[in-house]
Amino acid sequence: MFEQATIKVEKEKEFEELRAAIIRAFAPEVVEKYLKRVAKAGLRIRDFDSVLAKGVLEQVGAVTGRKAKDLYECLTLTDQAQMKEFYLSKIEEVGAELRKKYQKIYQYY
Repeated sequence: MFEQATIKVEKEKEFEELRAAIIRAFAPEVVEKYLKRVAKAGLRIRDFDSVLAKGVLEQVGAVTGRKAKDLYECLTLTDQAQMKEFYLSKIEEVGAELRKKYQKIYQYY
C-alpha cells in the first residue's frame, strides 16, 4: 500500500487533481482500458513521463479539466517525485491476471 512521504506537498490542488486522475485510471472498471491504451501507445507502464506525454490518462477519461502533463509540470520537484512514487505503487496493485495479460508493458526492458 502506498504511504505518502512525510515531505509536505507544496502544490496541493494540482497534486490532488493528478492523484485523483491516477486513482480513476486504476479503478477496477477502467484499469484494463488504461492498460490497453498504454500498450497501444507502445509504452512501458512504469514510464510515467511518456504516459503523461502521450495523454493516456486523458484517453481513458481519468482527467477532468487541465491535462495531466500540465498538472505534473507545475508541481515542484519533490511533489513530482511523490507523484511518481504514488503512480508506481498503483501499477503494482493491478491484479495478477491483468498483469499477466499485459506482461509486455510490465517488462523492465
